[in-house]
Amino acid sequence: MYDVIIAGGGAAGFYAAIQIAENNPKQKIAIFERGKTVLGKVKISGGGRCNVTHAEFNPQELINNYPRGKKELLGPFHTHSTGDIMQFFEERGVPLKIEEDGRIFPLSNSSQSIIDCFLNATEKYSIEVLRNNPIKLIEQSSEINEGWQVATKNKFYHCQKLLIATGSSPKMWDLLQKMGHSIIPPVPSLFTFNINDERIKGIQGLSTKAEVRVLPKKKYDSKISIQLKSAVRQESLLESEGPLLITHWGLSGPAILKLSAWGAAVLNELNYNFRIEINWLPEYSTMSLERLFMEIKDVEAKKTILKTKAVDIPRRLWNSLVKASGITPELRWADVSKESIRSLSEQLTRCTLKVEGKSTFKEEFVTAGGVDLKEINFKTFESKKLKNIYFAGEVINIDAITGGFNFQNAWTGAYIAAQAIVNTQQ
Repeated sequence: MYDVIIAGGGAAGFYAAIQIAENNPKQKIAIFERGKTVLGKVKISGGGRCNVTHAEFNPQELINNYPRGKKELLGPFHTHSTGDIMQFFEERGVPLKIEEDGRIFPLSNSSQSIIDCFLNATEKYSIEVLRNNPIKLIEQSSEINEGWQVATKNKFYHCQKLLIATGSSPKMWDLLQKMGHSIIPPVPSLFTFNINDERIKGIQGLSTKAEVRVLPKKKYDSKISIQLKSAVRQESLLESEGPLLITHWGLSGPAILKLSAWGAAVLNELNYNFRIEINWLPEYSTMSLERLFMEIKDVEAKKTILKTKAVDIPRRLWNSLVKASGITPELRWADVSKESIRSLSEQLTRCTLKVEGKSTFKEEFVTAGGVDLKEINFKTFESKKLKNIYFAGEVINIDAITGGFNFQNAWTGAYIAAQAIVNTQQ
């Protein structure tokens, strides 16, 4: 018999348990974790350093990093946000640091600092952590008025309040659906693109700023001339701009990860087979780059095109795209044709690559989907359908781009749910 049962031994579950215990130490709290270990995502986040949040302190700006949940999180972020998270860890002996790109990590550069902080607090407040205890059933309690009973492999437990913080758990979503909640079908988010193309082979590790657009399936009419193709920009399903990283398997980096998050549902519908168009020089259009090359043709007439690198992109990428344009290493600017200049301009500003599948971003698996946001009261994170059941973290249909934003959602939801639980039990 517990006052509060928390389903899920991850970031949201532990944060909520500690917040409840600190506000009301008399509460009997248990965290149920289906696996052998707790805080698994905390352990691997940020390459093992744990990217706890992001240095965006304005809620109005912070919400722009959430493809799903943007509108719903504005109020909660005004209640509990980045500064509160930093204060929480600093006060408990875990100093943090802000890196150049805005990501926030423990000063120790180790996720173990965060894990130890949580485990020490659960011990301090006598919060029970029950590992290897997957919840198989949730139903109304016969022992507690308006309470809940949860069944594990071989036991029944009762509680007044139940917080669901199981992350991307198909089994929990099935349980909640049977209890009357609507579940938005889950699809992967935050993934990299698998591409097998000669133009990016052998130059892995190269990073540059670029604009990336996901193209629709329909193709140009074959009768349209090459000239017209150069002049007309295809419509796109999604687009993004930022650092792009060439990898052994294809493309990664912030520009790709943003596309994968914002386009999670669209790319799933395409079965992760689609075309992208890359502008390696976002400041140029195809035509403006052609004009620049025509000027260079006069000024650098005696130099070879390959060795000139007329624009600001990495040398290895320039070499690859010059080759893809059909330009030989010996060809000088003086001898280049208009057609070759157009071809090179196309490769640099409208480089079309075929994506054939996806790969998980490092070990960080994020899912778009979960409990329908319309069925949650975001002032308390309580279910609108089931009294005394609360939610926090990825179990609901909220996800973010990479950079600590998914953890921020977990902390905020857990805090507000914890406050609501404490306030209704005092």
